[in-house]
Amino acid sequence: MRYFSQKFSMPDDYGKALLNDIATEELGHCEMIATMVHQLTKNATIKEMEEAGLGAMYAEHGKGVYPTDSNGVPFTVAYFAVTGDPLADIMEDMAAEQKARATYENLINMTDDEDVIRVLLFLRQREVVHYNRFKELFLYYKKKGY
Repeated sequence: MRYFSQKFSMPDDYGKALLNDIATEELGHCEMIATMVHQLTKNATIKEMEEAGLGAMYAEHGKGVYPTDSNGVPFTVAYFAVTGDPLADIMEDMAAEQKARATYENLINMTDDEDVIRVLLFLRQREVVHYNRFKELFLYYKKKGY
């Protein structure tokens, strides 16, 4: 949603299209993660949920997929960084992609499930691609004097 919001203040169609494309792909990533969480928890017993530290989550949401961070803090638009300054926003986007890459690497290190690892490796690589595309856009805009 950050990229969808930022695209409106990009100075040209190139930037708007890039942010729109990456935003659309990121929604697909959300679906992949939500599907993976559902598949990993759908047959879990209440005891297994509690042992995995998901007792409070289960009490509130059952086995529904409810977007939170690893501490259980619900998703909020307060995470969005939108300044209206193309260079500042794109720099934030590059940092966000690096943070996501690091998170995927940490998650990979925490599991030995090959199916989970395969999905996380794919998502990690997409973060690298996104970072590189944002970097190209940043350098292009900087050269243009935006």
